[in-house]
Amino acid sequence: MSFKSMLAAILAVAFIGSTHVSAAPAPDAAETFFGDATWYTPNGGLGACGAPSQNSDLVVALSADQYAGGSNCWRHIGVHYQGQFVDATVVDLCPGCASGSIDLSTGAFEQLAPLSVGRLQVSWDFE
Repeated sequence: MSFKSMLAAILAVAFIGSTHVSAAPAPDAAETFFGDATWYTPNGGLGACGAPSQNSDLVVALSADQYAGGSNCWRHIGVHYQGQFVDATVVDLCPGCASGSIDLSTGAFEQLAPLSVGRLQVSWDFE
């Protein structure tokens, strides 16, 4: 592990442990959302939640409504598509996503369908 990678991991853990965001309350875990799922390539960049993600990580960017000013950072969502399921961690904001729509890393999207599909109609909820 390079020094840069190790430093990023340490900072991510420190950030996760010390962050408290006072924003809109988190949605009820029983609420199911419906929308489009697209994919993106984090390429090791920092998401809006402040930590780097890789394309293979099972991560997701939420619409501004569900991102809720960062109050849902690090929560897990369960995404369902045609009998397939993926558990993804919220790490980013998707400013172009409509309410209920999500942007999955390529690794998470591929758990549901090939990247060539491009866009899926999914249901998802906070776990």
